[in-house]
Amino acid sequence: MLRTKPWTPYLYLAPVSLLMLFVFGYPLAAIFDFSMRRIRGASGPFIGLENYRQIFKDDVFQQAILHNAQLLLAVPILVLVGIVLAVLLYERVAGWRVYRTILFAPFIIAIPVIGVVFSNMLSLNGAVNELLRAIGLGFLALDWLGSAQMALWSVMAIIIWHEMGFGVVLFLARLLSLNEEIQEAARIDGAGWWQRLWYVTIPQLKDVTEFYAVVSVITMLAWVFPFVYVMTRGGPGNATQVMELYIFNFAFRNSLPGIASAVAVILFLITLALMIPLFQLRARAEMEGIE
Repeated sequence: MLRTKPWTPYLYLAPVSLLMLFVFGYPLAAIFDFSMRRIRGASGPFIGLENYRQIFKDDVFQQAILHNAQLLLAVPILVLVGIVLAVLLYERVAGWRVYRTILFAPFIIAIPVIGVVFSNMLSLNGAVNELLRAIGLGFLALDWLGSAQMALWSVMAIIIWHEMGFGVVLFLARLLSLNEEIQEAARIDGAGWWQRLWYVTIPQLKDVTEFYAVVSVITMLAWVFPFVYVMTRGGPGNATQVMELYIFNFAFRNSLPGIASAVAVILFLITLALMIPLFQLRARAEMEGIE
């Protein structure tokens, strides 16, 4: 039997670990450092928390945080709709393979393409409003992206449409790996569709649901920039301003990377604060399962 030192496996992992630390750790440390400096060029004087004080005094930043929080409302919608659609596909309705492709297709379309198409479709005289007027529903023809009251919700709806296919495929893959005898037993015992969904299906999707919820939270906090930038540029006014766009504006338009870095640190900490409880719940559930 080959005997090795206890620390030998770590030697094999060390090169990749050092590479990962450099690729991800160094930029993170640099951003924290930049956030406490008044950057001019490649560096600048240390100013402590002054950048953070300036940020929290800015009304636009407060609106950006509020808008990201509002976008988080899309997370339960994505989870619930994804589960329901996946169950319908799992029950193999006629043409379910075609529906699966149709639902997943938006997820693989480039976001700039989606943004340009929907910007034209949802304009005041765009295809959507023209169709509503043609069928006698002109009172529903709104300026979906040009109205401060509607713009953020319109962007959220497009994000949901784009991201939903990923969740459907995840849930469907998990359902196809389950034992169908449990579903059959519940059906024989007289459980209705909604009862089977709530008491049988959803509990078996717990792992995937937690994973998809974490991914969706990250998406709504840190991956909505391309949608907002292409469709609204944060407008009208600051109606769709989000933290990513705020970072972009200060880093590249205002040439204030110190402010941008401070906002990036805040976004990182907020995302981390929301993710840690989810991982703790997951770890607790695994421990209870072992016990």
